[in-house]
Order: sequence, then C-alpha cells, then structure tokens
Amino acid sequence: MKNVSLIVLALCLLGCTYADRLPESKSPVKVFLLAGQSNMEGQGVVSMDHPRYYNGGKGNLVNTMKDPKKAHLYKHLKNEKGEWVVRDDVKITFRNRSGGLTIGYTGYGGTSHIGPELQFGHLVGDYYAGPVLLIKTAWGGKSLFKDFRPPSSGGTVGQFYELMLEDIHKALDNMEKNFPELAGRGYEIAGFVWMQGWNDMCESKAIPEYDKNLINLVKDLRKEFKSPNLPVVIGELGNGGPKAGGNMAAFRKAQKKGAEQIENAAFVITHDFWREPQQSPNVNHGHHWCGNAESYFLIGDALGKSIIKVIKGKDSDWMN
Repeated sequence: MKNVSLIVLALCLLGCTYADRLPESKSPVKVFLLAGQSNMEGQGVVSMDHPRYYNGGKGNLVNTMKDPKKAHLYKHLKNEKGEWVVRDDVKITFRNRSGGLTIGYTGYGGTSHIGPELQFGHLVGDYYAGPVLLIKTAWGGKSLFKDFRPPSSGGTVGQFYELMLEDIHKALDNMEKNFPELAGRGYEIAGFVWMQGWNDMCESKAIPEYDKNLINLVKDLRKEFKSPNLPVVIGELGNGGPKAGGNMAAFRKAQKKGAEQIENAAFVITHDFWREPQQSPNVNHGHHWCGNAESYFLIGDALGKSIIKVIKGKDSDWMN
C-alpha cells in the first residue's frame, strides 16, 4: 500500500510539473490574429550586413545571436546543424505564404527579415500542447483613424479594416487546404495582437480619438468572430525609447487609455526595447525601430508573455 501511495504521489507531482502546458487531445487549433502596420509586417534585419546600407550588420539577428550575453535567449531559433528552426506545431499565414513558423514571414518575402510574430509564435507554441496558427495581416502606412477605421466608430469603414477581415476569413477557410495535417480539428480564435500607431501619431487630429477607435476595433472584432471575451494585447508605439514628447507622448497616453478600458486585454510597454541607431542596421529608420532584430524579438516576447497572462487570467511562474 505504501508503494502505491508513493506512485500516486509521484504522478501528482509529475502532473503539477506540466500543469502550465495545456494538454493535447485532438484539441481545436488555437488561432492568433496579429494585425497592424509596418512594424507588425516586420522590419528586423536577419543577416544583411552591407557597410553602407546595413551598418555592417550591427543589430541584425545573426550578430545579436553571437553576443555571449544574449545567445541563450535565441538558441531555440536554430537547430544543432545551425539551420533556422521551422516549427511543425506552429503554423503561420501571411498574404500568399503559409508554412511552419520561422524567419521571413514579413512584407519582404524570402528570409531577410523578422517581425514580432517569430518569438510570439514560439511562446504560444510552447504554451499549448496542440497546434497553433498565426494569421498575420498588416500593411505599412495605415492609420486606425481612417484606414483601419472600425464600423462602431462611425463614418466610412476603413478599407483595411475590411481587408483585414477578408485576410482572416480566407486563412480560416483555407486552413485545412494549407495545412492538411490540421484537418478535422476545427479551430478556436485564441487571441488578438495589435501593433500599430505611427500614422495616427503623425496626425494630430487622430490622437484625441485613438482610444475610442481602439476600443471600437476590439469590440467589432469580437463581434465578428463571436468571441466577446477574446484575449487582446496592444503593443505600445515605443519607437525612440522611454523619453517622448509632443505627439509621441500624447499618442502613447491615448493607446494606454484605450487599452485600459478594454476587458480581458493588456497594454504592452515596448519602449525599453529601443536600441540606438548607431547599433542598428537601418540607422535612419526610426519609424521601423532602425531594423534592429533584437527590438522585434523582444517585442514579440513581451506580446507573447502578455497574452498568455491574459489567457490564464492570473500571474504564472511560467512567465518568470
């Protein structure tokens, strides 16, 4: 009897060890919607290192991974052969591309850049035992005030709000065609990630109503996908770092104000992930985080940890 008790105790402890990773039992595919403008598209340089055009590769992903102080954070991105990992349990669709999560799902095609989706996908993929699908929909130079304007904000519904929905529905409708291994599972919309704001920040008349437009965007998306409590994370427009004045400071306040009024949502501070232009590939592209891959990796990391926290509804040791 004593041996049986010990076995039961051991099994209980084992169960506790894996309690934070949700069990797999032919569960529906967990779908995350990632939307926004060019910083959601992804501008983090992977390996380009031209002395003039990419600052000799400073701040690109390959060189960041070589830094002994940071290498441990990135080791999961490559396998033992030094090849970029392609996850078979985390799928992604972006425009006309679909496949396993890896580098390159940006507006550039090929494998030259990354966006927040890379590390975000690794985190949610590690969290769920079953398959995950990221549906990424983003266009550069688009405002929430006009281009993504949701129906509940009144006026003309934004062209890119409608295109965003079209992208999402198309990806969902074609999920089993693009990924036959997911056939028969069905899906659950598990979360929405919003990374946008540069164009609204640049237009003074857009800032005062950004909070309401953000609230309406989430409300309308939740209605569209019949998910009133859909977990949401909103990434701060952190370009330039902690010190901000003028339109940038006003816009960040509007973002935060809107996010705080949305139930089951979190506002994710990103300004600490800014890296100086001199240490980045694209020194003159402040609107794109100067192409710094570490910035995009850390943004994805923060967004991923935050949405898992929202999903769990409580603090977790897994996050630490």
